Parts: sequence; structure tokens; C-alpha cells
Amino acid sequence: MIVAENVTKRYGSKTAVDGVSFTVRPGTVTGFLGPNGAGKSTTMRMIVGLDAPTSGRVEVNGSQYGQLRSPLTEVGVLLDAKAVHTGRSARDHLRAMAATHGIPNRRVDEVIALTGLDAVARKRAGKFSLGMGQRLGIAAALLGDPRTLILDEPVNGLDPEGVRWVRDLVRHLAAEGRTVLLSSHLMSEMSQTADHLIVLGRGRVLADASLTDLVHAWTTSTVAVRTPQASDLVAAIAGPDVTVADPGDGTLLVTGISAPAIGDIARDHDIALHELTPRTGSLEEAYMALTEQSVEYKTKDIA
Repeated sequence: MIVAENVTKRYGSKTAVDGVSFTVRPGTVTGFLGPNGAGKSTTMRMIVGLDAPTSGRVEVNGSQYGQLRSPLTEVGVLLDAKAVHTGRSARDHLRAMAATHGIPNRRVDEVIALTGLDAVARKRAGKFSLGMGQRLGIAAALLGDPRTLILDEPVNGLDPEGVRWVRDLVRHLAAEGRTVLLSSHLMSEMSQTADHLIVLGRGRVLADASLTDLVHAWTTSTVAVRTPQASDLVAAIAGPDVTVADPGDGTLLVTGISAPAIGDIARDHDIALHELTPRTGSLEEAYMALTEQSVEYKTKDIA
């Protein structure tokens, strides 16, 4: 478990993290989201003792990271896949880490096999592609078989097979009762992986909720309807909370009434339906709405 209590980090006059509090619980994959400059990386660095909070406290499994007697077996961390000695082979890099905690070499071989590094285990890490470097970083995070895993952009540079593998891996680890904190800018991937989401914006917590609750709170569900009797249907379903949009492609987009209710009304009025499709909001839509006022670097729309 990871617990942050009113954590603040200042660099001179700049406040990177401002009174952040949250709990990352075991048994779930917790997504950590936010625009560039939101304070995610700074927060993760404070979790593992690379930065000291200006105020507040953050603990992992009941202790501050610096007080853990065996860090690799408590917390597996991937913050920068390039943080390796480029002249060492993948196996030697992992063996050097293992030696600091008395981890046997057979565990090194296990994580090499698990992450698909067998064919390049004896090659220098400096020659690795971005994707292979990510796999080595994940192997290092898994080396101590830790109870808690913190991964920053783990699918960066991975091919589709690798992305799916990471998704399956973190969900499997969470199912074993481990704590998993996962940061990514890929909303489509996060929506398939995370159970719970913590969203930062300008150093503050904007949301701390389940994926389902966050999407429901920040998006509007619509029903796509196609019918040869559009005007009759619009009149039949009219109500104070019902809105109908016509994008001009023959489909009506209806909000404020459910698909079953529309179907029942159409039946009662002998209106033929060619399509009746509920459309729920996406995580990307919810994220954009939630962080709209917290984006530090805004781009212009393309006309």
C-alpha cells in the first residue's frame, strides 16, 4: 500500500506538488494520470525517496522508502528505463542489482525469461532499442518479487504484443494482492488496464475514483438512433430533459433518455428503428474534461 498525506514539494518559488493526499490499495491497478507538469513524476520520486517532500509524508507498506530494510523486495520501480550502465549486459545489470539484496541468480534468469529478454540478455544495454530498454526496466522492477510495483510509462516504445503483455502482467500482479501504481498518457490502454484512477493537475488531486465512476461523472451518455420516421420519433420522446442532435448522417444522437425507454416508445407508436445503440463516454473524454483548466502547455486546434 502507498499512502500520501498532504504532500507538498517546492522548488524555489515553484510548487510542483501542492497538498496531495491519496491511498493506493493492494489488489487493484491504480492509474496515475495528469497533463505534463502536473506533478506525477515528482510525486513518484518522493514515494521512492529520490526527492524529499517540503512538507507532508508518504509511506510504502507502512514505512518511508528510506527506512525499508530490503527495498527491492518491497517496491519494484520503473521511473527511467535509461538508468542503466550502458556498458553492461542486461544479465550483468540485473545480477549487480540482485547482489545488493542477496537475490539468487536464478531469479535473474526468471525475470529475463518473463520479460522476453532471453535472446539479448548478454548484449550491452546501451545497444538496446527503446522497447527492449523498457523490458529491462520492468525486469529490474520485478527482480525482488516486490509487494508494490510503481511503473512510469511502462509501455513506451513497446510493440502491440508488448503492450498487451504489460497489461496482462500488471492485472495478474494486482490479482495476487499486490499494489500497482501505473502512469501512462495512453488513455485507451489505461481504460483497459486500470481499476482506479488518481488524476493530478497543477500539483493537486483533481480526481480519486474508480474508472467507472470517473467516466460517468465527467461524460454524457448518448443513444444513437436510426429510423425512417425521425420526426415522429423526436416528437414521441420529447421531454424537458431530452435533447436530440442531428449530425446529418442519418443518425440521431439522443441524451436524457435510455435506449430501452426509446425502444418502448417507438414500439408503442409503431415507429420502425434501424439502430438503437447506447454510447457511453470514454476515459479520454472524461480526462480531457477534467483536466481542461489544468493543462500547462496548450496547443491550438487545427482548422
